[in-house]
Amino acid sequence: MNTLHPTVYIVDDDSAIRDSLALMIEQEELDVLAFDCAEAFLAACSETSYGCAIIDIRMPGMDGMQLQEEMTRCGILLPVVFLTGHGDIPMSVRAIKSGAQDFLTKPVTRDKLLASVRSALKSGSQMVERIARVQQTRSLLSDLTDREREVMMLAVVGHPNKEIARRLGISHRTVEIHKAKIMHKTGAINLLDLARLAQEGGLSPA
Repeated sequence: MNTLHPTVYIVDDDSAIRDSLALMIEQEELDVLAFDCAEAFLAACSETSYGCAIIDIRMPGMDGMQLQEEMTRCGILLPVVFLTGHGDIPMSVRAIKSGAQDFLTKPVTRDKLLASVRSALKSGSQMVERIARVQQTRSLLSDLTDREREVMMLAVVGHPNKEIARRLGISHRTVEIHKAKIMHKTGAINLLDLARLAQEGGLSPA
């Protein structure tokens, strides 16, 4: 369960819009940070930023779509809700295809905005949990020796111990010892669980 406290980041060059959005969100007892341009937002955020971002499409300098691309490049994995007063269907399709969580048109109702923010925050939480799980898995797998990794990858695709021993030029008993060490180091309860860990850890089957 993720215990981080989320922040809703607002990026809009219109101060009245920023203040209105911030007020609505703060009334939901959520933390809010507002910025008048993309550059200021990027300067304040990092890969560890957690929550979601409400971004105006049309802004002086870097626009919303360009900001979304820059966020991806910088590893800022905040779900994005686009907000615009000049939206059209092609633009909304492009935004969603680029990974935006939602695309709202100004003026937006309180209920619609908050529903979108809640959905984005949920996606952000799931993303953080996924990343944490992958990092934990990779940490577990990094403790394996090269030989243990070889045995594991052969085992998870279904090769029996005798076949693993033949392929690696080791004894059947040595394979059993390696497998026992692998299960202990990774905490896997069976081969299916071990296969899941290998997949999450980004290891390719042998």
